[in-house]
Amino acid sequence: MFEDWLNPVRNSRGVLDPSGIILKGNSGAERRGIISNGVKGFISGFATTFKHLFRKPVTEQYPEYKRPLPARSRARIILTRDPDGDERCVACYLCSAVCPVSCISMQSAQREDGRRYPRWFRINFARCIYCGLCEEACPTLAIQLTPHFETCEREVLKLVAEKEDLLVNHGGKNSDYNFYRYAGVTMVGEKGTHVNEENPVDLKSNLP
Repeated sequence: MFEDWLNPVRNSRGVLDPSGIILKGNSGAERRGIISNGVKGFISGFATTFKHLFRKPVTEQYPEYKRPLPARSRARIILTRDPDGDERCVACYLCSAVCPVSCISMQSAQREDGRRYPRWFRINFARCIYCGLCEEACPTLAIQLTPHFETCEREVLKLVAEKEDLLVNHGGKNSDYNFYRYAGVTMVGEKGTHVNEENPVDLKSNLP
């Protein structure tokens, strides 16, 4: 039983025991090949580090110079408006539900014309992990993440942002999108006038 366990297992790299140590009984060529592969792996792993030892370091003078970040960078969250200037947010609670750290809260309300909006909207940036799930879940493209990352505060309560702090006067990355013009609701245009919407069918015309 013990001798069976010591029997080496041959593979494409040579003969190894279960712990990876070269066993006796291998030919000299096999042992040299295994050692050569190990040395190559060791050298290639440190080649990048060794190469940077002789490079001149690059220091960016922050905050005098701020590196431009991609438009899709995930940092501070904003609430955007549609092209008509109205709030995009309809207080559907999807962003609050999908948030893994529960840092988003709101209260829904409804205008006289039937349009929903958040009476108040709150994000606790002290808990936010900037994962972007809220932006993915939002059906109206209201909540968006921006490249603005300078949100450090000495007092933690200053990291709690209200609706007034989040709402902006533009459409963000999707300035031309209007959810209600795609949703087909009559509060923004009549039936058949929305984007890619066909004219309504008169049911009486289908009668025999």
